[in-house]
Amino acid sequence: MSIHVRDSAVDQTDRSWMSRRVRWVIAVSWVAILAVALPFAARINNELDASVRLQGSESTRVDETLLRRFESPFTKIALLHMTMAPSPRTAEGRVLLAQVTDALRGTPGVLQVASYLDREDMLFLGLDGSPIIVVGVSSARNAGALLMRNLRAATDTLSARFRKKYPGVSFQWTGESAVSADMRRLSADETRTAELRVLPFTLLLLLVAFRSWIAALLPLLGGVLTIVVSLGALEILNRSWPVSTIVLSIISMVGLGLSIDYALLIVSRYRDVVDAGESRDTAVAIAGGEGGRTVLVSGSAVAIGFAAMLFVPVSEVRSIGIGGLLVTGVAVLVAVTLLPVLLAWVGARIDLGRRRAMPPVSRGRVWRRWADYVTRHPVGVLMCAGIPLLLLAGQATRLHTELPRGRWLPETAESVRVLHEIDAVARGNFGQIMPIILNLPADAPIQSEAGWRAESRLVRFFARDPRIQHVWAVTTLSTVPLTGPEILQRLPESVRHGLVSDDSRATLLQLLPKSGLTATDAVALVREIRAADPQTLTGLAGTRLDVGGVPGFNVDYADAIGRSLPRILLGVIGATVLALSLAFRSILIPFKAVALNLLSVAASFGAVAVVFQSAIGAQLVGLPRPLDGSFPIIPLLVFCIVFGLSMDYEVFILSRIVDGRRAGLSDAQALAEGLVGTGRVIGFAAAIMVSLFAAFVFGEFVLIKILGFALSVAVFLDATVVRLALGPALIHLAGRWNWWPGRRPEKSPLL
Repeated sequence: MSIHVRDSAVDQTDRSWMSRRVRWVIAVSWVAILAVALPFAARINNELDASVRLQGSESTRVDETLLRRFESPFTKIALLHMTMAPSPRTAEGRVLLAQVTDALRGTPGVLQVASYLDREDMLFLGLDGSPIIVVGVSSARNAGALLMRNLRAATDTLSARFRKKYPGVSFQWTGESAVSADMRRLSADETRTAELRVLPFTLLLLLVAFRSWIAALLPLLGGVLTIVVSLGALEILNRSWPVSTIVLSIISMVGLGLSIDYALLIVSRYRDVVDAGESRDTAVAIAGGEGGRTVLVSGSAVAIGFAAMLFVPVSEVRSIGIGGLLVTGVAVLVAVTLLPVLLAWVGARIDLGRRRAMPPVSRGRVWRRWADYVTRHPVGVLMCAGIPLLLLAGQATRLHTELPRGRWLPETAESVRVLHEIDAVARGNFGQIMPIILNLPADAPIQSEAGWRAESRLVRFFARDPRIQHVWAVTTLSTVPLTGPEILQRLPESVRHGLVSDDSRATLLQLLPKSGLTATDAVALVREIRAADPQTLTGLAGTRLDVGGVPGFNVDYADAIGRSLPRILLGVIGATVLALSLAFRSILIPFKAVALNLLSVAASFGAVAVVFQSAIGAQLVGLPRPLDGSFPIIPLLVFCIVFGLSMDYEVFILSRIVDGRRAGLSDAQALAEGLVGTGRVIGFAAAIMVSLFAAFVFGEFVLIKILGFALSVAVFLDATVVRLALGPALIHLAGRWNWWPGRRPEKSPLL
């Protein structure tokens, strides 16, 4: 393998930035950045929010209306299930329940408490007589974790007080705040577990790749630094721009993978130059200069996919975009600044314990033979590699992207188990409650006969629906006759408060679905209600219905992703084509790279459909049964992340091919040099990246499980079938047209 060094190894400009003073400035700067970031990164698990927000959606409008116009204390709720306690239908049970509700009302963050004591409604009792208490809690940002600690502390105190008289009584919490707190904790635990699971294997692969402990530790050091600094920056950003907990897994997966990819590229480039007989100073300059420019182009391609996520009006997706941009930027900066400094300081010690290096020609013999085979049989390679990949990509048409039916939240979370226990004993599905706001015309407020009749008619319509267990509304909770404008003054405060807006032009209906109604069924019900004509349902012109709650949110979520996906696809593809066109001064190469990337993404979707939607495949990834849905967000995430990551290997190969063409090699010779120079690097980089993603397949979060599987499959196929077979075959077939409109690659400002 030949190493092409420009003019007398490297010009003085390349040497100057690696002067002793600059090295110390870079090193001290990174130490200072790490010292600042570490305290913030250490507490990020307590700051991020597991909930998801949709800007401008109907469900968000319902929440804001309830909070602003209704001043509803139940905009956000937690559910308390008391077991092994006397029934509130007895005097003893009522006394006990009163003590519990009084204690909860005095807990910071609690706005209101509703139980069997407020209304002797059997819906507040389980089929076994156990009390179900609805607690309205604060909607303040980042209040969830502290609130749940306060609530659990309150019930722990009650449990200790009642232990002697009621030794079996227990207090179990669920609801959005409880689930969010548990998801935050489990997400952090799973991320740490996945990292610990994969780090030993990663270190082993690096040792095999470099045959030196010092060389193997440098990429890991860069990866750890990248993750810590990114998490610290994310925690600071989270104070003004709320970020979701899912970003922790993304930063861990992508940060470590990118850092190791870039370190492998630069350290390998350094080693190649040294093995070719150049001085170590020259090797550092070339690795930091030419290798650094390759990393910048590669990082730009990765950043494009994450940047596109910022234009999706879903807080969870934007969080991933923010985290991805941060971790990509930090990984690039570490690779192009700190890593060359460390190589310069380590010097010859990087080869301590390393066996004598094989001659360059012998070391690249396998890749040279493969390049020769590809250039002699390009059509055969295309057929053998492309047909199976196309067949797998064709399975993507079977992928269901809606929410899975049944249970898919982690069962080890206490709040999830309690939610399922409540579903089993409750007289309705409390997890799928649907708040519906009936907006009345200005001349027909609720206290008017027309407004009252409109709401009554709507309530009767929902009550007749076999999917609805119960409807709470002002007209069902009051027996006050229609007497004119003073009707609201005659309504009890407990009935009026939270069910009628401050201007009397909107009323709230709470629909409690029947037990057994799945999230998918609730989504279908929401779509039916939103598609219906409000005037037909109420008998009053000028009315409008807004549907919220978890079911309304799920509909808005899927619709927001669906609307954003086409323009995100076009935006990412267009930006990538532009970036690669500028980098390689070619038209064909960017379009070929994009087409191959799309094939990798489609194949990963096909693999998800084959594995997760079949009984045997589901068991292999730790699921009790196949899924009938894979979440609306999966196609968007996989496309944006894979499209950038897979471009890494394309840039690595093409940059070496361009170097060969600039040095005067033929197309076939340059292709061989590209495969020889990067085949080993791409092989180890892909193996490490696949193992990082695959480590998340064995966690409990189904969404992260699918994402980890899809990413690992996509990277594996891209680094093997696509970049080492399909890509080289197409490059050889295109010949000089690869570099059109020029005849030979010229020096680019980017490469």
